[in-house]
Amino acid sequence: MLNEGRFDLLARAPLLKRMLQARAFQPALMLATLAVFTLAILTGLAGTPAGSRNFGIIFVWIVWWALLIVVLVPFFGRFWCTVCPVPAPGEWLQRRAIVQRGPARPWTRGLRWSRRLKNMWLQNLGFLGVAVFSTIILTRPNVSALVLLGFLLAGVVLSALYKNRVFCRYVCPVGGFIGLYSLLSPVELRVADPDVCADHKTKDCITGNEAGYGCPWMVFPGNLTRNVYCGLCFECLKTCPKNNIVLNLRPFGSDLMVAKERRLDEAYKAFIMLGCALLYSVVLLGPWGWLKGWANMESLPHWGLYALGFVAFNLALLPGFFWLAVWGARRMTPARQPMRRLFVDYAYTLIPLGLAAWIAFSVGFVLVNGSYALSVLSDPFGWGWNLFGTADAAWTPLGATLIPFLQVGILTAGLLLALNTAYKIARQHHAHHRPAFLAALPVSGFALITTLGFLRLYLG
Repeated sequence: MLNEGRFDLLARAPLLKRMLQARAFQPALMLATLAVFTLAILTGLAGTPAGSRNFGIIFVWIVWWALLIVVLVPFFGRFWCTVCPVPAPGEWLQRRAIVQRGPARPWTRGLRWSRRLKNMWLQNLGFLGVAVFSTIILTRPNVSALVLLGFLLAGVVLSALYKNRVFCRYVCPVGGFIGLYSLLSPVELRVADPDVCADHKTKDCITGNEAGYGCPWMVFPGNLTRNVYCGLCFECLKTCPKNNIVLNLRPFGSDLMVAKERRLDEAYKAFIMLGCALLYSVVLLGPWGWLKGWANMESLPHWGLYALGFVAFNLALLPGFFWLAVWGARRMTPARQPMRRLFVDYAYTLIPLGLAAWIAFSVGFVLVNGSYALSVLSDPFGWGWNLFGTADAAWTPLGATLIPFLQVGILTAGLLLALNTAYKIARQHHAHHRPAFLAALPVSGFALITTLGFLRLYLG
């Protein structure tokens, strides 16, 4: 089906639709990723403390991260949430079932999640907290394992207290940025006809039926206009009696133009993700060895200064500089929209720039360190095993001369998409080209300066 640049995959691929409707589809994938997740925890706790020889470090923070940020998020949106093992144990306990539809009454206290926390702020703070300790988490297997185990336990506890996937929707630090960057994805789950949903009385996609559960993400598909909070569990596809669910291919970045649902918590997620990408590049790629030592907690007072600066940069300095850019955009045009609205709207300009920055950073990191995965695959605990004959594979950086060209191309593409987004957002506030062009200039200048900063770090 072709509709406003959309192409319905389910209509053209009946086999895909039957696969996604199968009750075993998601549990089977979750069981596979849960096995890898469990191995990562065990190797972190009981394996070698050398990060380059430990399965937990290499396969979580290099292999998984590369797949997530370079492939899954840009091209498939929230598909990682489809297969993520973190909510699986808690959800299966809550439902008292894994594959087949469980009892109508879930095993949970059924508490109500605080209305004040029905947003992305906990995810923002959670990601920022992990990011402050990231140098330690990425290099010390036992710390990494405890963090992963903490995520798993949090999912179980919250499933026991609250209905549905409260952890995924409101708490998971990874889910927050996946949701934000899925605005760029060319894949979307929507309804074919919103009027069909409006006229349908029983709302099986919310309440559930014999074919499946009500949406565990607490989303009504009939009102879905963006990817941010749809976890692609496909329960609505299973339960919809009207055959009204579609899975579309659409132009990249389509959701960035949905103005009515822009929010301050999502805007701050954009700042935090961009800021963390910049600071990671400074710490890990910059020439300041002392800063890397501070981040690695070689001295507690120095780490405290680093953590304070890290948090201040993400929550105050970067948003403050952007506020000045938006103030300039407001001053350059006769129209006077409220600053808060402009600040939130224009912050979505940073989403493509932030994702490009993370991809550029990850490409360099993975190509340099990815070969460690061969030896670790055969000897995950670092105990001298050689399961697949690759334990002695030497570390071999890949594409050293190609990396700078890839990073320049990725960052340039992100900048161009950010500039295009800034102008389109400006056109939502100005009916004519000239004032919209002038309003977009300061924000575009901010994006350009930020991109040049990344290029300076990557190219030296």
